Amino acid sequence: MSAVRWVLGGLGVLVGAYGAWLALTRQDLLQLLEIALWLGAGVAVHDAIVAGLVIGASLLGRRVLPLPWHAPATLGLVVWGSVSVMAVPVLGRFGARADNPTLLDRPYLVTWLVLTLLTLAAVAVAGLVRSRRADA
Repeated sequence: MSAVRWVLGGLGVLVGAYGAWLALTRQDLLQLLEIALWLGAGVAVHDAIVAGLVIGASLLGRRVLPLPWHAPATLGLVVWGSVSVMAVPVLGRFGARADNPTLLDRPYLVTWLVLTLLTLAAVAVAGLVRSRRADA
């Protein structure tokens, strides 16, 4: 492994340790349990739902899509699925309160739709480029 990778890995560990220290020293026990629940639920949702849907859609895509489109379509599904799972709290407006209108005050659905369209566009461009290279 190169020296740059070791340095970047070490910096990542230091930043993660600093974040853990901040969480442990500035949050009470209930907040720490909520953090653990949120992290665990995120992993469970990803593994149980997103991964299964991506695998199933990829297998279906292999039957329907031409070979050059397999990788871009699968990568697009992974990106879109992961971001969609992370967006569930803001799309569902969980935690919105009438007494604090500054919480969740942005057009999150529009933003998610734009991301969806950009992901589809990236998949289309990558698929077309790979198709043309395969034909050449």
